[in-house]
Amino acid sequence: MDEIVDKISSAHETKQPIEFIRHDYQLDEEAAYSVQEQLIAKQKTIHNAEIAGYKVSMTSAETQAIANTDEPAYGTLLSTHIQQSGDTIALSSLFDPLIEPEIVFILQEDLSPNASEEEIIQKSKVCAGIEIPDARYIDWFPNFSLADLLCDNTATGLVVLADPIEPLTFNQFEHVEMELFHNGEKISEGISSAVLGNPVSSVAWLSEKLAKKNKVLRKGMVISSGTFISPLVAKEGTYKVSYSHIGEVEVTFV
Repeated sequence: MDEIVDKISSAHETKQPIEFIRHDYQLDEEAAYSVQEQLIAKQKTIHNAEIAGYKVSMTSAETQAIANTDEPAYGTLLSTHIQQSGDTIALSSLFDPLIEPEIVFILQEDLSPNASEEEIIQKSKVCAGIEIPDARYIDWFPNFSLADLLCDNTATGLVVLADPIEPLTFNQFEHVEMELFHNGEKISEGISSAVLGNPVSSVAWLSEKLAKKNKVLRKGMVISSGTFISPLVAKEGTYKVSYSHIGEVEVTFV
């Protein structure tokens, strides 16, 4: 595990992508999550960062099929991963980034282990978000395995946040409509039910998954709940996402 952590961490720092971990190591899910935890611990030290929250990946049957699994996966967000709407990001600072429109939950109180959807709504604010997945592997999407993804913190790149608002009802969360624009041209659209049927259910899945590791979701944490669409390759220019009832978020790549 130390070897794998060193390889991925070195790729982070040198900006030199590596071959998939699976080519040299056999890891089950538990071991791969352990690698992720060790990687996060090392990144916290290197970048003087704190854990800011989590992201949920593979919330659609299509992405789960890529990794030959039947459930989502989670990655850990550090304070260095968080960007604000309107920020400009250099593509040269990333590896091979993608664009994913996601609703982001901002916890206002600690959640109980195995928190219910009702509790999550009561204890959250939400905001329009864009996740920018980015992996440290050569030609990573859509060629990764589950172990590859988990070891590299589920391809965590950056998460862009707009201003938080009060949460919707559970039923409203299921019917949020999304439009994605690049330099003013509409390039995609989607609906929130694509995220495990309801983005709140995605956060509930995360709470249950973490409870098995004796972890809970804490006040102030940012939870990126899963993409409305299949990810798109990030290109130069400005991306804006508009969500019904929630608002807009944008980011520019140069």
